[in-house]
Amino acid sequence: MSPDDTPAREASEARVIALVDRYLAVRRRTEALARPLSAEDQGAQSMPDASPVKWHRAHTAWFFETFLLTPFLSGYQMFDPSFGYLFNSYYEAVGPRQPRPQRGLITRPSAEEVGAYRAHVDAAMVRLLTTSPTAEVMARLDLGLAHEEQHQELILMDLLHLFAQSPLQPAYCDDPPAARPTAAQARYLAFEGGLVEIGDDGPGFAFDNERPRHRVFLQPYRLSDRLVTNGEWLAFMDDGGYRRPELWLSDGWATVAEEGWDAPLYWRREEGATWSVMTLSGRRPVDPGAPVGHVSYYEAAAFAAWAGRRLPTEAEWEAAVRAPEGRALDQAIGETWQWTASPYVAYPGFKPGAGALGEYNGKFMINQMVLRGGAAETPPGHTRPSYRNFFHPRQRWAFTGVRLADDMSPMERETAAPASTFLEDALAGLTAERKTLPAKYFYDAEGSRLFEAICELPEYYPTRTETALLRRIAPEIAARVMEGAALVEFGSGASTKTRILLDAMPQLAVYAPIDISQSALDEASAAIRRDYPALIVAPLVDDFTHAFRLPASARGRPVTGFFPGSTIGNFAPDDAEAFLRGAHALLGEGAMFVVGVDIAKSPGVLVPAYDDAQGVTAAFNKNVLVRINRELGGDFDLHAFDHRAVWNADESRMEMHLVSKTDQVAHLAGREIRLKAGETIHTENSYKYAPEAFVELARRAGWKVAARWISDSPSFGVFALAG
Repeated sequence: MSPDDTPAREASEARVIALVDRYLAVRRRTEALARPLSAEDQGAQSMPDASPVKWHRAHTAWFFETFLLTPFLSGYQMFDPSFGYLFNSYYEAVGPRQPRPQRGLITRPSAEEVGAYRAHVDAAMVRLLTTSPTAEVMARLDLGLAHEEQHQELILMDLLHLFAQSPLQPAYCDDPPAARPTAAQARYLAFEGGLVEIGDDGPGFAFDNERPRHRVFLQPYRLSDRLVTNGEWLAFMDDGGYRRPELWLSDGWATVAEEGWDAPLYWRREEGATWSVMTLSGRRPVDPGAPVGHVSYYEAAAFAAWAGRRLPTEAEWEAAVRAPEGRALDQAIGETWQWTASPYVAYPGFKPGAGALGEYNGKFMINQMVLRGGAAETPPGHTRPSYRNFFHPRQRWAFTGVRLADDMSPMERETAAPASTFLEDALAGLTAERKTLPAKYFYDAEGSRLFEAICELPEYYPTRTETALLRRIAPEIAARVMEGAALVEFGSGASTKTRILLDAMPQLAVYAPIDISQSALDEASAAIRRDYPALIVAPLVDDFTHAFRLPASARGRPVTGFFPGSTIGNFAPDDAEAFLRGAHALLGEGAMFVVGVDIAKSPGVLVPAYDDAQGVTAAFNKNVLVRINRELGGDFDLHAFDHRAVWNADESRMEMHLVSKTDQVAHLAGREIRLKAGETIHTENSYKYAPEAFVELARRAGWKVAARWISDSPSFGVFALAG
């Protein structure tokens, strides 16, 4: 092997290591969920719809053995051929199986033997993944890992039902849910509807039932900005909700009578007419501020009728979550699965795959209803806006909740104020006397990629300077962070510098990155989850300047904010002060905020950093026009613009502009955008601060500077602000 082959070999080895790590991280999480349980806990089955924990552990191993190892690993020896009958779930093409209601009768193999089975499969999978896996193996691996994550949630669902049957009401974990504040009055956000696209649009893994992406026409509608709470459900119950047949679908009312429902599953009336609820941390008082859970579709529909509303369709839910206005939706993902009014049916053009794996989703497309969003118990990163969960309408042992919707009247349609969108911002800036575009629109997937490339350029000193500084001071920052804290990063991008802090802060429990780019956020979050499996990763797709509530996993914890990269310099001083004040409100009293600030210096250093010799910054600047053409239907000619970077000493800022080479006319949304030769579109400012100037700015915004660190030339500062 020649020396030239070394980088390629090392890259290949790194990919294999990452692949194996990804596989083992998912498998270890399953074992971690089972670890607190006794063998007796793992073997019991509480009802026909549930399965023993031991069965879940064995079935997920059987999946990899059946669909990857047996067909693709030469010489693979099955652990025990009888396991094919015991642990097949529903794959008719594979062969007969133990009836689902009788899985609790499988006393052999023991839980310990199931552990040996999993270890046998894992060892073989590592061999398979280190032998240049084919595209088919990779596709099945993605499915197998997603399948195991589904069973991780099922383990908790089934275990909660099992423990709820015990007179001892045992707790699975000792960590009680945090008390919720009284919920504010629900706001109903307006969505224009029209012709929208739903379904997975790639890249990356998705289940076959999320495809193909297709168009749906929606009438204008409104969606509640939060989930229905226990307090609201108590009002429904007090008003006779479970005794009023006019609220219920016929099958639902028959089920109420048959099952004797008078409250959500796991609720129990205690002395003094109070209610308690069984949770994974044992029986607890019902928290009026928490979202209601463990209700069936029938109950959700009855509550909606009582409230004078309705349930959203799955297309309405997905379109809302993807829309800019959807940023104001709270609890959209990661709180409870949300019932929709949509039956679980195939999308137009859906075709199940060939063979046994084609049975994964398609065969269940009858008599079930779709849920969206994901629950707190769903593995981090498992869901996405197109994800379709489904259950029978009477089932309620799943982690299910309710979000309400309603229709917009003609008057409401006329008066509803649309949210600020990319199109509106672009039109406002490009038709102004001095043309501008907001810098936040640089960061789609390509823009994020280009910015990461800029950070590697020799001229671009901020990244390497700040990175070196962070490596030196990370232990000092970490010493100020409390056990179980959440790290909230504003404009996280690829989360590269974050790893410096994560490595120094093993006491962190939650990482909550906030970024406007869904694709960049998904990619970075997946990488962090893979490399830090003990860390809860709770991403938030939002314009970080407008985020008004932390992800659920970060609430109630000590919080440290992180805003690296001198991005604070992209704000005008007044806006920077407003941002810092808003960050204080979001992070809360007592929070720490670590901010990277570029220090003012010579134009001879600054200008090349924003106008590199390779033209990467120019491509980054022009990418905003690429987005306008692609997403908004514009027709800007990229070759008709030059990139320009200038130092504005009076304002202490670097400026980026797109300069029109000639007189030209472009079009956007039916409007003519005229530019004269030499006219510019001002796309970005990057303010540079003297250290004391930033201290004063932070003070005006309500922060105190607890510590500051300034690098040697070229100067860069990191400030620890205390709330």
